[in-house]
Amino acid sequence: MRTVLIIDDNPAVGEALSLLLSLHDVRPLVALTPEEGLATLARQSVDVVIQDMNFTADTTSGEEGVELFRTIRERHADLPVILLTAWTHLETAVELVKAGAADYLAKPWDDAKLLTTVENLLELSESTREVNRTRMERRKRRDDLQRRYDLDGLVFASEAMARTIDLACQVARSDVPVLITGPNGSGKERIAAIVHANSSVKSGPFIAVNCGALPGELIEAELFGAEAGAYTGANKAREGRFELADGGTLFLDEIGNLPLPGQMKLLRVLETGQFERLGSGRVRKVKVRVLSATNADLKGMIRAGTFREDLYYRLNVIDVNLPPLSERIDDILPLAEYFLAGRAQLSDVAREALMTYSWPGNVRELKNAIERAALLAGNNPITPELLNLPQQAGALAVRNLDEPSREVVEAALHKADGVVSRAAQSLGLSRQALYRRMERYGLMTAT
Repeated sequence: MRTVLIIDDNPAVGEALSLLLSLHDVRPLVALTPEEGLATLARQSVDVVIQDMNFTADTTSGEEGVELFRTIRERHADLPVILLTAWTHLETAVELVKAGAADYLAKPWDDAKLLTTVENLLELSESTREVNRTRMERRKRRDDLQRRYDLDGLVFASEAMARTIDLACQVARSDVPVLITGPNGSGKERIAAIVHANSSVKSGPFIAVNCGALPGELIEAELFGAEAGAYTGANKAREGRFELADGGTLFLDEIGNLPLPGQMKLLRVLETGQFERLGSGRVRKVKVRVLSATNADLKGMIRAGTFREDLYYRLNVIDVNLPPLSERIDDILPLAEYFLAGRAQLSDVAREALMTYSWPGNVRELKNAIERAALLAGNNPITPELLNLPQQAGALAVRNLDEPSREVVEAALHKADGVVSRAAQSLGLSRQALYRRMERYGLMTAT
């Protein structure tokens, strides 16, 4: 039940407000003194407080109200407080609003304005509780993952990333091959390292090979090794990555770049653990956990005849998908702060720019943008200009095509008699989204 606490030494005020609120499905509680009000807050769940500013006869200084407000803020930091005042000079009430009071109303109050203010604060309180509950659930899930698994210092806050990590860690202890899919720069090697860190071969080596960074004719030599003279420039025998990874994990990034002869050899290793170096007939045997990753459409490559179907199904026993950063918005600011490492501060407009950019280069692009900005910022806050995000102005312009202007928001609020939920519905926004725009346009205390 939505609950409002009225703290006023005049019983008539408590009765009048109680009747008004009760008629609109709000449970009123009344306290006649600050002490009684604070005691009520300590034992009952309250969504909004309406408090007087004077509690002693013939007193108009407002000092008692100031002290009560500060105590409430100290004990219940997020609780909305509406100030009721009958005096002519409102400077103190205005100062308290600046200090965090939700609003102030002069006695005698206007019932419609008071109800609108209370209704909006009740909605905001409910929204805040939902947000806080979601944050707590995500924090609990993240803490649980960090307690159960070795996450190698991975920074994340999004539910999408938590699901990916949970799956990766669950399959880590099995010996089956894992295919990690996701766009370039999203952090696939970090996921592979986490799989290794939680596997039965975690004490063995973790060897990573980027198949996309090597010429096709050298990939096989890189993976399987080569004898002296096996190819031009091979002056001496060399071990391949499979030999180096023996007893541990081999991570093959951009597996779609592996040529067909190498694919055939890889399939044999996966099935038998056996292979030969280039230029050698000697069969070697290793025990290696193979993880692979790609951003390519392997099924399309199979249809085109450039990737073996039997290898695809051998690699893809478990598919761990890593979403792009644009689908992990909650990760953006924590990652940015991590990359900054305290070297500079992000301005509010820079944070907005980071959150609204599409990040086609994913985490790698975010890291590069932050490193550049930190280098150029010196002792100053980081601005959007220092981030130098490509086409940022164009992206924001496109975004703003669907963004309601201040005038549109004001008109919707006026038409809805100031009730945010109705205004949000008419604009096609959630309440939280409308509150963010009201805050941006300086309309939070105007309704």
